[in-house]
Amino acid sequence: MPPEDEPEASRPTQTEYLAGLAWLGDALNRLSLGGKPDAVLSSKLAVVEKYCLSCHNADENEGGMNLDAIRFDDVTAHTEIWENVVERLQARQMPPTDRVRPTEATYETVIANLIGTLDQAAEDKPNPGREETFRRLNRTEYKNAIRDLLAVEIDVASFLPQDSESHGFDNITVGNLSPALLDRYISAAQKISRLAVGAPNDKLHGFTKRVPPEFTQEKHIAGLPLGTRGGTLFSYTFPQSGEYEIEVGLARDRNERVEGLNGTHEMEILLDKAIVKQFSISRPTDRHDSDHSMVDKHLKVRAFVKAGPHDVGVTFIKNPSSLMENKRQPFEAAFNYHRHPRQSPAVYEVSVTGPYNAQSSADTPSRKKIFFTQPKSPKDEEAAAREILIVLIKKAYRREVSMQDLKQPLEFYKEAAKNGFEAGIEAALSSILVNPEFIFRIEKDPKRIKPGQVYPVSDVELASRMSFFIWSSIPDEELLGLAISGELRKPDVLEKQVRRMLADPRSGSLVNNFASQWLHLRNLDSVTPDLRLFPDFDDNLRQAFRQETELFFEDILRDDKSVLQLLKADYTFLNERLAKHYEIPNVFGSRFRRVELEPEMKRGGLLRHGSVLTVTSYNTRTSPVIRGNWLLENLIGTPPPSPLPDVPALDENKVDASASIRERLEQHRANPACASCHNLLDPPGFAMENYDAIGRWREFEKGVRVDSSGGLPDGSVFEGVEKLEDGLLERPELFVRTLSEKLLTFALGRGVEAYDIPAVRKIVKESEADDYRFSSIILGIVNSVPFQMRVSAETEIAPNNP
Repeated sequence: MPPEDEPEASRPTQTEYLAGLAWLGDALNRLSLGGKPDAVLSSKLAVVEKYCLSCHNADENEGGMNLDAIRFDDVTAHTEIWENVVERLQARQMPPTDRVRPTEATYETVIANLIGTLDQAAEDKPNPGREETFRRLNRTEYKNAIRDLLAVEIDVASFLPQDSESHGFDNITVGNLSPALLDRYISAAQKISRLAVGAPNDKLHGFTKRVPPEFTQEKHIAGLPLGTRGGTLFSYTFPQSGEYEIEVGLARDRNERVEGLNGTHEMEILLDKAIVKQFSISRPTDRHDSDHSMVDKHLKVRAFVKAGPHDVGVTFIKNPSSLMENKRQPFEAAFNYHRHPRQSPAVYEVSVTGPYNAQSSADTPSRKKIFFTQPKSPKDEEAAAREILIVLIKKAYRREVSMQDLKQPLEFYKEAAKNGFEAGIEAALSSILVNPEFIFRIEKDPKRIKPGQVYPVSDVELASRMSFFIWSSIPDEELLGLAISGELRKPDVLEKQVRRMLADPRSGSLVNNFASQWLHLRNLDSVTPDLRLFPDFDDNLRQAFRQETELFFEDILRDDKSVLQLLKADYTFLNERLAKHYEIPNVFGSRFRRVELEPEMKRGGLLRHGSVLTVTSYNTRTSPVIRGNWLLENLIGTPPPSPLPDVPALDENKVDASASIRERLEQHRANPACASCHNLLDPPGFAMENYDAIGRWREFEKGVRVDSSGGLPDGSVFEGVEKLEDGLLERPELFVRTLSEKLLTFALGRGVEAYDIPAVRKIVKESEADDYRFSSIILGIVNSVPFQMRVSAETEIAPNNP
């Protein structure tokens, strides 16, 4: 059983063992007896006795499984079980390493035999599964769709709630839309339409950017002047040209006193890096220094701003007399004035209000997208509105436009156009943005198709699948045009489009959306190392960890390299802050750049990245169990299931406090019920023990040399992360299969099922011929049966309150 709070692990179910071990015995006997049915039937029990019955019999009943009586069924009748068996056999997890095991040649032949049967069955009767008919756009997809439809960048977190996750990703959503969430979409549509159109009106727009304590600027950040601290930088789309008021509020302690207010401090407000105004801030002059309410009342300025997106910055010029900057971190020092006081003030919030004295709307990027045609006279306005709305609806709904599609937006236009042409377009646009055809990804079964029938998705549905997979956004004009014309499915056209989409900057969503979830990079935001043990950790290091891994993954994508370089590479991406943390010399400045690595630098592939090493640790120490589980789940694809309910947790009070983590886990594994899973989890985690809880290299811990001897589930043993990388690369198909499954999950918006695995194997096999290049895996997914086909429903499915 894992220690308390460690990832849980368990054994396969009785059914899985029965089926898996039964088939293994059958296959082994077919190999040894030439496949003769009578010979196989007569010797099944002997094979099962050799490999299974020592533990799984009527007397021992290990794991609640009695294999004295076994029924051998058709492989194709139990696809899920057999695919699980293949997975365990490929990883050499079955039988256990401390039991009698088949020879390597027998393993390979058995696996090939079973895979051949499963793949042939899948080819004879394809089962692409069925995605939800209505899948709501998640926050990232909504944000990107607004960007590509209207050229407006929005702070989507201020509009929509956080998405839930399933199968490791947040794009696996269903059609439910509660009244409260619908209200959020309506409000978002109205605000976004107003921003995009920017039509003059008497209303003032307001926006407030708050800076949580853990995100205070403690080092230089790109976009702010050198030598500044305590500030923030954000992008805001100003809806109209005019005067805007920018007001700043400072961070306060629990007594409502401005923190770090020692002496006089200089603060700057910047717009697109240009100083708008500079302020001096001092302590109150009253004798008791008790009233800080007026300290930041004067921190406001009005400035003329042209419509469109601009960068707003507020920051303090670093005070050289402040020799130490204690950083407030979440849970450790938030609102704790006495233990972790600030040494200089910091921004808490920045508000933007306006426009005052608004001018006529300018040609912002969004207005250029919307108003590509203008009416020459009032009588031409409705015709111009129709033309504009048809283009917007086609892009928003990702298909051709019908008269029914145009009816409602046009009604909104006519009603609001009483206040002007642009007011009408704003209202019509708002109605488009709350339409289910925009909010949901809708795939409809063709008419007159039989229930449960397999069919290819339409070309426009395929275009949407491609764009939301590669871009996390709507199809562009070229992709949608090919789909509408019926050209998209031509093999050469499809490949050309996939390669074009991967080369487009929008494919960066595979980095910050797919990879950040697959590798658990988003968990960095909640990581809080104990500052007493790791005083050098701060938010700048946290962000540097994430940026290193994202740039590394993006480099593989952009240069179309072999995905195996994710496991082992002789370069990485660093800035000065991260290079100092890694003790790598001659890297200066906040800009990230590619750095070639020498072996003694101890850096390279994902397993050496501070991001991965930190999210797989506790706040006070490393965790071989979490690290091992992360590796098995994300790189090999065979994480142990949950533990049995009667397996006890480790009682920390009964473990010697001076013992090393290896010694503690050895005591824990003394319980056979715990050992069955920890024998898989612990060894790969131990191989990474030379890296501490925030990813620093170490050879000693508490004066004792670190023991980094470890292993893999196949029984191989080695020492250190370099040998661990080599062990993974000896069988590259395991990693490529796991990555392909993760990408397919992300692409389909559902978990990968047993009937999808033959398609995954085909992707891996075909990409092998291309050195496992990133594009070959993406192309394999786009061309796969699960991606291009669908099973019709038994009954029509409708969304809940669309």
